[in-house]
Amino acid sequence: MALPTIDPADYAAQLAAKLAQFKHDFAPLGLPEPAVHASAAQHYRMRAEFRIWHAGEQIDYAMFDPEEPKRAVLIEYFPVACEAICAAMPRLRAVLQDNAALKTRLFQVNFLATLSGELMITLIYHRKLDAAWEQAARELAVQMQAQIVGRSLKQKIVLERDWLLESFEMNGRTLRYKHIEGAFTQPNGGVNRQMLAWACAQAGELGGDLLELYCGNGNFTVALAPQFGRVLATEVSKSSVNAAHYNLEANGVDNVAMVRMSSDEISDALARTRAYRRMKDIDLDSYAFSTLFVDPPRSGLDAPTLALAAGFRNILYISCNPHTLLDNARALQATHEIRASAVFDQFPYTHHLECGLLLSRR
Repeated sequence: MALPTIDPADYAAQLAAKLAQFKHDFAPLGLPEPAVHASAAQHYRMRAEFRIWHAGEQIDYAMFDPEEPKRAVLIEYFPVACEAICAAMPRLRAVLQDNAALKTRLFQVNFLATLSGELMITLIYHRKLDAAWEQAARELAVQMQAQIVGRSLKQKIVLERDWLLESFEMNGRTLRYKHIEGAFTQPNGGVNRQMLAWACAQAGELGGDLLELYCGNGNFTVALAPQFGRVLATEVSKSSVNAAHYNLEANGVDNVAMVRMSSDEISDALARTRAYRRMKDIDLDSYAFSTLFVDPPRSGLDAPTLALAAGFRNILYISCNPHTLLDNARALQATHEIRASAVFDQFPYTHHLECGLLLSRR
């Protein structure tokens, strides 16, 4: 797919086309009318990554068109990025341009921002970083009012911290999250808030306890936990588990047990086919699970996880891939029907569409 053309005048029509395709694909499953959660037409991405293109002494931000992967597309202005990143880009380039300690063999720049106003800049190099780089980077941090991280092969220099604190209001609560450099975070902050609100609205009357797979840094866990008696949340990434523990404590959420396990492993544990030391403090028999919440990778749910899901009264499913969601919903059709649906346009001007289903046992 080529680099998208960003024109806010086209946004509504492009979203309508994606919605129409989603409704067409899911119609045979008895899809209820989807709730539509649009993005801002520009300045919506909280993350952006750019190659640094060197032409003599001049440097520029660059991206590469997948259809012409060897051709650099120089980026002067990137309206996809949030306003904080857009404002930082020319200021950063001007500083880098005039500072050899920061510019030499600079390969890539990554930006990470939050709705609450924090900014992190990661500078990635094809050389070892030294004391001169660190001194220049400390001055850059003051100039940019940002967290600065330097990376090169087998080297990472963190000047102050390699994480940001996000906070925003939702349903009368202030939700707080630690976003760690290099770890996954939702790219579209505004649409993420809409996703959380929709999931909470669906969970409002389900009751019982919740099992959550692929919980990441606890993005949904923090929001959903007050809707249930207790929550058992699983994730395989160590850094994400650590962030999730921090986020649960920061939000005063005390009804969640976290275990670092894959979906296959938790399926085995729930089926009592295998005992895990990581579960030694978890009394599975004490849970009254009513609902399974999943936000899986693009590949969707594998066969063992689908078998696990079929045993739950409710399945709340957020997907970044409508095609694998459709496959999974078809596999569950014999046991579950779709009670609610939604689309979330995390990635305007692309073919990507996030979507959500609430499925309940027939």
